[in-house]
Amino acid sequence: MFLAWGRFVYRARYGVIAVFVILVSVSGIYGLDLSKRLSQEGWFDDTSESVKGSKIADATFGRETDGDVIALYTAPEGKTVDDPEIRARAREHFERLLRDESALILKIDSYWDTGIQKLKDDSGKHAFASIGLRREGSVTLEDYNAIKGDLPIDGLTLQLAGVQPVVDALNEGMQQDIRRAEIIALPLVALLLYFVFGGVVAALLPVLIGGMTIIGSQGLMRLITNVIDVNAFATAVVTLVSLGLAIDYGLFVVSRFREEVAQGRSIEDAVARTVASAGRTVVFSASIIVVCLGGLLIYPHGVLKSVPYGAISSVVLAAGLSISVLPAVLGILGKRIDLLSWKRFSQTRTPEQIDAGFWSRLATWAMRRPKLIVFPIIIGLAALIVPFGGMEFGGLSERYLSPSDPARVAQQDFDRMFPQFRTEPLRLVVLGADNTQLGEIRAQASDIPGLTGRFEPTAATKDGVNVLEAGLVNKIDADVVIDRIRALPEPDGVQVLVAGIPALEYDSIRGLIKRLPWLVAILVAASLLLMYLAFRSIVLAIKAIVISALSLGATLGLLTWVFVDGHFSSLLNFTPGPIMFAVLIVIVTVVFGLSTDYEVFLMSRMVEAHDHGADTEEAIRYGIARTGGVITAAASILIVVTGAFAMSDLVLMKCLAIGMIAALLLDATIIRMLLVPAVMKMLGKWCWYGRISLHHKVNGEATPTARPSPDAQALPLGGRRPS
Repeated sequence: MFLAWGRFVYRARYGVIAVFVILVSVSGIYGLDLSKRLSQEGWFDDTSESVKGSKIADATFGRETDGDVIALYTAPEGKTVDDPEIRARAREHFERLLRDESALILKIDSYWDTGIQKLKDDSGKHAFASIGLRREGSVTLEDYNAIKGDLPIDGLTLQLAGVQPVVDALNEGMQQDIRRAEIIALPLVALLLYFVFGGVVAALLPVLIGGMTIIGSQGLMRLITNVIDVNAFATAVVTLVSLGLAIDYGLFVVSRFREEVAQGRSIEDAVARTVASAGRTVVFSASIIVVCLGGLLIYPHGVLKSVPYGAISSVVLAAGLSISVLPAVLGILGKRIDLLSWKRFSQTRTPEQIDAGFWSRLATWAMRRPKLIVFPIIIGLAALIVPFGGMEFGGLSERYLSPSDPARVAQQDFDRMFPQFRTEPLRLVVLGADNTQLGEIRAQASDIPGLTGRFEPTAATKDGVNVLEAGLVNKIDADVVIDRIRALPEPDGVQVLVAGIPALEYDSIRGLIKRLPWLVAILVAASLLLMYLAFRSIVLAIKAIVISALSLGATLGLLTWVFVDGHFSSLLNFTPGPIMFAVLIVIVTVVFGLSTDYEVFLMSRMVEAHDHGADTEEAIRYGIARTGGVITAAASILIVVTGAFAMSDLVLMKCLAIGMIAALLLDATIIRMLLVPAVMKMLGKWCWYGRISLHHKVNGEATPTARPSPDAQALPLGGRRPS
């Protein structure tokens, strides 16, 4: 099938390129307004008690808007917020703002309008206004951006805290990360590829596929927004994964094409064989990534659903372009693939030179005393896994912004100056209680340590629903307070639902952890099946899963050591603390997928050698000799792309990027080049248990020959392997 497709692509190469260029261009134009359609919703577990309580409260009393925007004002030196001139100016300002922006602003509660002393700090230098926005959902952020330029008051210093300023800072940070990846990473990748291929033309081809993938993905994501809310976080993940994989796929295809041409194939045969070998591997690789990403669909969190929808579309596009447009371009270029090359790097090595090269020698060395390789590496990986026992999870907050971010500084200043107020209070939604029962519930809940004050009603009883609010002294202790409140006995016929942002985040984390075993089971089962279909060896499939799990565990342990325990926090400019729960789930999925992905590329060449009669040791050496450099280059490319996100000011993106970089470094070096050959050497003939060599069969059993080379024993074009 792949061979026939390769021939078709070659023969219709101009038409294939024209069709895909038109489709990608149309998709890119369609997706130009994607950023305006992104959502900030979907961070919470829609099946949880807190979401249920929040929906009841919002449906009864309207959305809670007190924490939307907190405008914190500071008087100039020598004055206070009570100076008559400042008071008059502030009152006039808010009256005009409420009048002119009534379509966007629901209410403004300020110290100067209400005279409530709690809205001013003890020094008299600081006061704040709580600004509630009228609309809800994704448009709330748009409304905030529309009015924030009107919030400064002459003579007063303004800081903006609250939910919307923090969300706005996170959203802007993600968009900057995407632009940085597109503007900085692509040129750096092109430069790296130049040294890999030694030529300008060859280096630009994987970048071409990466660029087309990004352009086409914009339209696909825009199309998805018509069906579901797509969170801004999803677009950053999609850019990171799809750009890196598209360039990697391009690298593998171009490398195999040059290898085929170097063996004297005609251009048509080289294209067909490239698609039949590297193209098939790309499709299997993309299938594994798609299945891994699809595992996220078990979660009810909108943000985790929008990631696979977007990323799966982009990965399929990247793979599709790599087996259609790229082979078509290669068919046109032919031997001109090495145009504008530097001979020192562009010399195509013969099979004999590859067999005598560094990667071949490394594989042979690793197999010489395999136990001395395997056990120290496994012990080292186990040591890296140990810190994962101290993993802590957190929700979305200002702590994930850089320490100097204005929104974070403003939020921290507000929490310090006004400890009795919280922009994200804990809420009790009480159903069916009379006044006496409500008083008992309020008294019991208010006695629980960890609150800034007593629970206070937000409005009079309506339709049998009451809402009580209190702030948390420290949001990190939310789980203890929430569990103790939920443990309180409920009066007969009364239901108490704990809601509010702290409870929403707590329930989301619990929901993620509860479903994590199911996610792991899906990843393992699906990868096991696909690996078996690819290699027809259950032993190789199990070995791949176990090694991928070790790589993932070591990565998570390293992330805990860095981001939770705080090592290198000054160098990386972040505040140690819990890891964002959604980020951790994405890391588990993507890292496991990438780890299995590299296994596919490595094992495909080993299986190829074995199918041509090589024994286990020779198959291992052959596979690593021909993929070691390419896998290292592919990992280096992904590290460059990911490194653009590692420079992010957002801790959640920095965590995602560093997790991927750590996994890539481990996977492409120690694990693939040392651990895998040593383990396979120890397994010996068991590697191929259940697999029949397709080269020689005698009485139904495979009979390998000594050091045969698939380079010399190629498949007959258009036919099957001889049996």
